[in-house]
Amino acid sequence: MSLPTIEKTAILAKYLELDQRGSVIAEYVWIDGSGQVRSKGRTLSKKINHVDELPEWNFDGSSTGQAPGHDSDVYLKPVAFYPDPFRKGDNILVLTECWNNDGTPNKFNHRHEAAKLFEAHRDSDIWFGLEQEYTLFDENDKVYGWPKGGFPAPQGPYYCGVGTGKVYARDLIEAHYRACLYAKINLSGINAEVMPSQWEFQVGPCTGIAMGDELWMARYLLTRVAEEFGVAISLHPKPLQGDWNGAGCHTNVSTKEMRAPGGMKYIEDAIDRLSKRHLEHIKLYGADNDLRLTGRHETASATSFSSGVANRGASIRIPRSVAKEGYGYFEDRRPASNIDPYLVTGIMVETVCGAIDDANMTKEFERESL
Repeated sequence: MSLPTIEKTAILAKYLELDQRGSVIAEYVWIDGSGQVRSKGRTLSKKINHVDELPEWNFDGSSTGQAPGHDSDVYLKPVAFYPDPFRKGDNILVLTECWNNDGTPNKFNHRHEAAKLFEAHRDSDIWFGLEQEYTLFDENDKVYGWPKGGFPAPQGPYYCGVGTGKVYARDLIEAHYRACLYAKINLSGINAEVMPSQWEFQVGPCTGIAMGDELWMARYLLTRVAEEFGVAISLHPKPLQGDWNGAGCHTNVSTKEMRAPGGMKYIEDAIDRLSKRHLEHIKLYGADNDLRLTGRHETASATSFSSGVANRGASIRIPRSVAKEGYGYFEDRRPASNIDPYLVTGIMVETVCGAIDDANMTKEFERESL
């Protein structure tokens, strides 16, 4: 018979306190062929102080949808590392890029091409802030905490709610919050969302490629923490049909020109550029996003572009404070909760700051639009 969770946790704690005798455990994390995080651990002989000290590794890509069985080795190249909130001490989480054995980036490695764009536009000093919404499900694939065979009361008291019957799984959310801060993720806040058992965390502001890195690591931490609570995390943009809000990943954007007095001119110019590439962006803004972008539940239409001040039903929202002060940032409300942040931030910098003369980069974003 299986031990209760509380007893297993107490037993595990005894082993986590053991001296590792100078060894360090590095948990290598990557994104697989379906857009999910995977990880595996290895032992290193010393504390790591710089990402260049981390060895490359490999895995069986045929088991993750990233390579055929007859040529299955995919290589992991470390790009960033973070303190490990689970093992603590000098142990680390290592974010990696996936590369093929012929020296080319794996077709699901969207970070590589996005990094080229950010490097080409370093002078723009572009900042991002991503608002990650997600939904909790129980072990029976039902929305966590909802009545068995029924539904909770209609939306209204749940957004930023407090109290029994208004919020669910706050213990899990608090655990994730602390885990992110321990790992030095720039988690700027959390809140309960409009649909019960739906939450949001915000990452940023982050500059350039670091935005995608930190969001992916925050997602990994969320999934890993939820595992310990027996809860599943859904990033589907419309996890429940009916009169319930979907889940997005609103993307806040600001260049150095936008942040300076008079920056509204640059914000308006960016919005004009975005309006001309609406459908190109939508193709990279998440699977099944059309189920969410219906013009209802605080969303714009997937097929038409709009913008407005303080309008949460527009494609692009300019915050009231920004309109008043005349500079700051704008919010793209179109991206779905299941986006690849490298694709979204990559096409954003390409549209707002200008494309670069790189055939591989262009081919990458065209392929992802198919």
